[in-house]
Amino acid sequence: MKANQIRAARALLNWSQNELVEKSGLSLTTIRRMEDETIGPDRSSAGNVATVAKVLQEAGVIFQGEGEMIDGGPGVRLGK
Repeated sequence: MKANQIRAARALLNWSQNELVEKSGLSLTTIRRMEDETIGPDRSSAGNVATVAKVLQEAGVIFQGEGEMIDGGPGVRLGK
C-alpha cells in the first residue's frame, strides 16, 4: 500500500482524515504520516498499515498492486 492509495481510498469513500482516525482507532498524526509521500506507510508499523487496509477494505475499497491495472502502477477502486 502506498501513501497515494490511502488518500485515493479516502476520496472514493468521501472520508476525511478524521473519519479514518475514528474508524481505525489510530491517531491523526499516524494517518497524516502514512499519507505523506515522504514518510508513507512503509515507515509505519505493520499493525497500523494492516488496520488502515482492513478498515478501508471493509468499507468497499479494493487495493490493486503494480500491474493489476491495464496501464500501470498501484491503484484503488470500489468494489461492486
